[in-house]
Amino acid sequence: MQSRFFTINDHPQGTPARELFELHEQALPALAEGEVRVHNSWLSVDPYMRGRMNGVTTYIEPFELNAPLGGAAIGEVIESRDASFPVGTKVRHMDGWRDIAQLPADQLETLPAFEVPEQAYLGVLGMPGMTAWTGLNRIAEMQEGDNVLVSGAAGAVGSLAVQLAKAKGGTVVGIAGSQEKLDWLEARGVKAVSYKGKNAAQLTAALNEACPEGFDVYYENVGGTCLEAALNTLRVGARIAVCGMIARYNEDTPSAGPGNLAMILIRRARMQGFIVFDHWDHYPQFLEEVGPQVENGQIDYEETIEDGLERTPDAFLKLFEGANRGKMLVRL
Repeated sequence: MQSRFFTINDHPQGTPARELFELHEQALPALAEGEVRVHNSWLSVDPYMRGRMNGVTTYIEPFELNAPLGGAAIGEVIESRDASFPVGTKVRHMDGWRDIAQLPADQLETLPAFEVPEQAYLGVLGMPGMTAWTGLNRIAEMQEGDNVLVSGAAGAVGSLAVQLAKAKGGTVVGIAGSQEKLDWLEARGVKAVSYKGKNAAQLTAALNEACPEGFDVYYENVGGTCLEAALNTLRVGARIAVCGMIARYNEDTPSAGPGNLAMILIRRARMQGFIVFDHWDHYPQFLEEVGPQVENGQIDYEETIEDGLERTPDAFLKLFEGANRGKMLVRL
């Protein structure tokens, strides 16, 4: 059987060019004992993958040049030499960016049993959803009535973070770009603020207008101007959960940090970065809480879908244009 997969041919400088990605095909070897072959139906592309293209180990190993890329995927077992995963089993794994995956059975998870579309386990009930829940509950220790600010608020992580925060009863403000995203937030009871065309002082003023009392929690997805403005609007004892800083991922040279870090001291705030994989043992708790809410429609979610394996690099690059609403997915 043949497998098609994407590689990168160089380490990018700045925003990756489409030509960086190459599609290859190879014959798969016969299954060894304990291996499983999966036909992928959905692939996830995520901002963290940009860091893996730099050739430097961070919290995760980098992608190798001219070797298959990887990422979260959903698929169906089509051949198996492990009794735990019979043919027909729907699974999640990390051998994405390809149509057919062949991997050891201990690298597969059977999909949970909620009545939701299977691709939800790559988004609202997958890593992005778990990231939103972890940042708010385990890192920022969100309490009833907290005022919460979320940047990247219409993305895969932010769109769930604002809904989980809204359920706690405080003022929730989401920072986003396009009018479509702002409208989506407003329709869900979230005060929406655009960062477009604003410097830090202007964004600070807009945030103060949206929530004059200030914020107890800031969920950080973006960095840059959003972080600087957010620091100006903290309440005493605020907690900042740093999930990502997408504004910096494609920089050629390091940008200057916020000039107002003293606000962390002045507001006696706590700022903590986290990687969701360090908290994955709490995934069952997340599913128990959030799964039923997604299943019964209490929690809404958006997906942006590109069709065909060939579109995977294009879907990935659109993440850095703000072109997605909710989770960016590739459907095979």
